[in-house]
Amino acid sequence: MTIRVVVADDQDLIRAGLRMIIDARPDLTVVGEAADGVEAVAVTNRTHPDVVLMDVRMPRQDGIAATRELVAAGSPARVIMLTTFDLDELVYAALRSGASAFLLKDTRPGDLAEAIRVVARGDALLAPTVTRRLLDRFADRLPGAASPSRELSALTAREVEVLTLTARALSNAEIADRLYLSTATVKTHISAILSKLGLRDRVQAVVFAYEVGLVRAEPPAR
Repeated sequence: MTIRVVVADDQDLIRAGLRMIIDARPDLTVVGEAADGVEAVAVTNRTHPDVVLMDVRMPRQDGIAATRELVAAGSPARVIMLTTFDLDELVYAALRSGASAFLLKDTRPGDLAEAIRVVARGDALLAPTVTRRLLDRFADRLPGAASPSRELSALTAREVEVLTLTARALSNAEIADRLYLSTATVKTHISAILSKLGLRDRVQAVVFAYEVGLVRAEPPAR
């Protein structure tokens, strides 16, 4: 099945280059382009792509605001955020807006194509360990619920355990070992967690766990 992609960037040459990279792959195709965030939302709603390559900084509406709007509207399109700036602040803002991946514009063409495939499958590209590092750094900006039980009431006790370990950057295999479960069972629990909480992927689950106070940043080592 061909993966449908929208390219959103305010520079014509960047959009043309991304289109060439994507259309050169038999399983990928560009179905629309946008020069700013407002256009990106409109084109995405019109063409219903699987993945949106979204520039962070664009006129009228930036990529983070556009991503937030798409997620709030329930768009199933997955967003890969693109930028020339490798800044933790941008990555953090992109994660909170609902992006499933964060890549630099100098990413190799083959890696970009594979990132599109990964995200289209419903997986998150940013490793949970990177997510945790970012959340730990910005922990003082997270609201953190005083009583997270209200937010987590939809989950079973086992699902809360799995979510907690996921937020602590454990892999499925490590969670399985810790809870004496099979990796298949862990995957089933994670799928249920995402479904019940209305989250898009594992990265969003980590962000959620921090924001409701299920886990908190660890104090720096002395």
